[in-house]
Amino acid sequence: MPEDVMTPELIAFVKQQKDRQEIYDCLLRYTRGVDRHDKALMVSAYHPDAFDEHGIAEGLPSAFCDWAIGWHGEFQTRHQHIITNHTVDIDGNTAHAETYYIFWGENREGPPTLAFGRYVDRLEKRDGKWAIAHRVCVNEKSGQFVESALPEEIAAKMNSTGPNRRDKLDVSYVRPLRRAGSAGRG
Repeated sequence: MPEDVMTPELIAFVKQQKDRQEIYDCLLRYTRGVDRHDKALMVSAYHPDAFDEHGIAEGLPSAFCDWAIGWHGEFQTRHQHIITNHTVDIDGNTAHAETYYIFWGENREGPPTLAFGRYVDRLEKRDGKWAIAHRVCVNEKSGQFVESALPEEIAAKMNSTGPNRRDKLDVSYVRPLRRAGSAGRG
């Protein structure tokens, strides 16, 4: 049989990969939304009746996102939610995922925070859209990050790109992205 024939097995595999990518994109909407303080993007990762159990806070999507963005805004000047290992079991329109996270936050007072844990999610596909229906955030470890000193010239170059912001003025929203100095970035 020629390799370019769309067999039932290949069609099923492609559909499953599409679901997996849409689930991963959902998780990225959450992390980008919280890091850019983009509530609409963050809320879009959840179904409206979802519930998030984060340990220090829990609730329905809108209230939980208000709390998370408010907390990070009050206590930190910058932060990153990074997702790494990711597994997902899909059964029709329901999926169960475990996704490891790393969190770094530059605190307004004291040294930066570094934390590790896992998002354990039940996701559901409703009206063609995958979103979180229930999340449990398993906080494995949290502590202080000790920065190493860099020479001033290197630190200045590392901080010369951006702007690094927690809103829609962040460089990640610039379209089209252009090289700095070539008629600007926007």
